Amino acid sequence: MPKYVFILAFLICSVSSWSQTAQEKLEQRKEQIQKEIRAQEELLRNQNKKQKSILTEIMQQREKIRLRESLIRTTEKQSKILKDEMYLNQLQINQLNRELKVLKEDYAALIVKSYKSRSEQSRAMFLLSSESFLQAYKRAQYMKQYASYRKSQGEDIKVKADQLSTLNTTLDQQKAAKQKLLKEQEQERLVLQKEKAEQEKLSAAIQKDKKKIAQDIKKKQQEAKEIDRKIDRIIKEAIAEANRKAAAANKKANPKTTAAETRATEKSTKMVLTPEGKIISDNFKANKGRLPWPVATGQITQKFGDQPHPELSFLTVHSSGIEITTASGSQARAVFDGEVTSIQYVSPVQKSVIIQHGDFFTVYHNLSSVSVSKGEKVSRKQNIGTIRTSSETGKTVIKFLISQNTGYTNPQSWLTPN
Repeated sequence: MPKYVFILAFLICSVSSWSQTAQEKLEQRKEQIQKEIRAQEELLRNQNKKQKSILTEIMQQREKIRLRESLIRTTEKQSKILKDEMYLNQLQINQLNRELKVLKEDYAALIVKSYKSRSEQSRAMFLLSSESFLQAYKRAQYMKQYASYRKSQGEDIKVKADQLSTLNTTLDQQKAAKQKLLKEQEQERLVLQKEKAEQEKLSAAIQKDKKKIAQDIKKKQQEAKEIDRKIDRIIKEAIAEANRKAAAANKKANPKTTAAETRATEKSTKMVLTPEGKIISDNFKANKGRLPWPVATGQITQKFGDQPHPELSFLTVHSSGIEITTASGSQARAVFDGEVTSIQYVSPVQKSVIIQHGDFFTVYHNLSSVSVSKGEKVSRKQNIGTIRTSSETGKTVIKFLISQNTGYTNPQSWLTPN
């Protein structure tokens, strides 16, 4: 039994400490989600006032639904942790009740025994009837220990009674907290149902104006293609510049190099790597699947390649990279050591940074500000700029691309699994 009690006490202390930390983290996460939901609601109110694109409104509504579902999941986790805590506390209460019962029974027996031998005369006779001084001394010590034991039993009863009272109070508080969480879950589910109904109405409204919406999407796709063309041109220029330098260095080292060989090197669409550049390129390639994300936290909201539009399935959208949605004010960071090849100003509020890693290039698009300069050496996870938050959608999205020479590859396959 003592071993069981020790294990139970250890388990309760360990779980209690862990669950308290987990509850605090979940509460912080819940507050953050609620803050993001309020921000989305404000954007939707502004959207309705401005009467802008119904597609934008649908995207905002979908984001709010995603946040609401995340909030419900967080509340469910809190409820589960609370349930586990309550179960362990109930075990401890049951154990304390059993111990308290035994203590009270023992104490009652002691009181009865003390009552029967309560007179000073009987105590004195007990001592005087000793056959030797040593026996008298031992009897005196026994009486002293007996009195001390009776006192300690009484104190143990008080301590365990106090513990029991505290645990019962805690359990009552946990039950109230659980009821509150269950009520919150139910309220959030009702709101979620309402928001999904609104989303269905908006999706139905889209069908009435397919042509105009399709034109808006195609316009945005054209803008994206124009940005891709600018990035392609910058990468080709970087390759051409590197190859001119390589051809000049080769001509100097090998005077017999023909003009045709020099021109072939200069015009190649693949970068002619120096020994140092080859090491960098090989290191980059060796880290496929292990590169850090270009943001500290975030989730992929647009995948690489051709895919149906989320609302208009008859339309195919193309992405030469991936889009990652993150928190407002987030920093973009280099995924590997390299050199800043170019900083592209798409508009006064939209910038791109291109970093070279041997014959690989990483592109960080949709930055509101940049904290590096052209030609600067950057290191893995170094902040390179602030990601722009759209005033129209309220989202903070970075478009991230990886290419080897001019051939784009799926960046998701290069990043550490999230």
